[in-house]
Amino acid sequence: MRDVPLFPKRFAGLGWLRKAFQLCAIALALGAGGVQARAASCITQAAMLPDDRNVLIGTGGRLTMAILTKDYSALQSSLLPAEAGEWAGMRDAVEAAAPLVKGGQVQLRDLYVLDASMQKAPADTQFFCSNSSGSLTVTITMRELPPGKYAVVLADAVGAPMAGQIAIVLAWDSAASPPGWKLAGLTVRQGAIDGHDGVWYWSRARELAKAGQAWSAWYCYEMARTLLIPVDFLSSPNLDKLNQEQGLVKLSSTGASAQDVFPYTIQDTERTWKIDAAQVDLSLGKADLGLTYDSVGITDPAAQRTEAIAAMSAFLKAQPALRSSFHGLWAYALHDGKRTPVMELPMDKIP
Repeated sequence: MRDVPLFPKRFAGLGWLRKAFQLCAIALALGAGGVQARAASCITQAAMLPDDRNVLIGTGGRLTMAILTKDYSALQSSLLPAEAGEWAGMRDAVEAAAPLVKGGQVQLRDLYVLDASMQKAPADTQFFCSNSSGSLTVTITMRELPPGKYAVVLADAVGAPMAGQIAIVLAWDSAASPPGWKLAGLTVRQGAIDGHDGVWYWSRARELAKAGQAWSAWYCYEMARTLLIPVDFLSSPNLDKLNQEQGLVKLSSTGASAQDVFPYTIQDTERTWKIDAAQVDLSLGKADLGLTYDSVGITDPAAQRTEAIAAMSAFLKAQPALRSSFHGLWAYALHDGKRTPVMELPMDKIP
């Protein structure tokens, strides 16, 4: 049991860039129609000029290695000058990422150069990054992106038990001497849980859906998405396919999906519980779900834990198949608009 959760920072986008990237998850949820496309272009790794590609590989390689080794001096010296005041947040993000990349070796996955220099002002921007044949297009969506030239470097900590996925955002600093790429943001996400990656969870979701275990299938799809995408602002045909499959899973006889079934009301012998949300929670690096429930506002720690256990127990009695598909549950108490983490318990410890 852990009463105080560890919340690693999933993305340290600095200053205005952080705002742009945090809002990208909203853009993906709304779809392409929710973002106004501007004059922008994307160059994929294969289409880059050799010299440009080599410079980007060198810069990305040095910075990803600095993340693995916690070389704060190298990272700080590479920071975009306009974001120097945000260094503390960057350092914290690298520190929190250490368990995800521990024991791994850097392997670059993809490079993208994003040119929004033709924009006149910050704007919602989509970049369509296609391969040479045009058969595969990755979409990068950013909100309120200032004019400029950027790059995204994706890499993996190969061999790390938690399979850390590293994404670095660079901004071209034309005022530097000489001009060059500067660090503007980074994210490190978990890519595997106990040896199981996102593809495994995707396959497991399909099996559960066929077996009629809708709740377990839905959250295995969620787990697959969490482990497969290195950043929220990137979409791909594979991710679209996963979303489509998940959309066919219904959590109730009325055809409701997770977006519609919550708040979820459960009546037990002592109380009617209102479950406001359930979502994947990797705070401990385990395959947990986070449960948010309406609390009566208890402040005594022991009473809080008693209430949390009762809420988790009621939820699992309503959806018992979840016990065999996930490691445990986090309990989050919601009262007067405030969401408070209470505890985490493995499934076999929840009555």
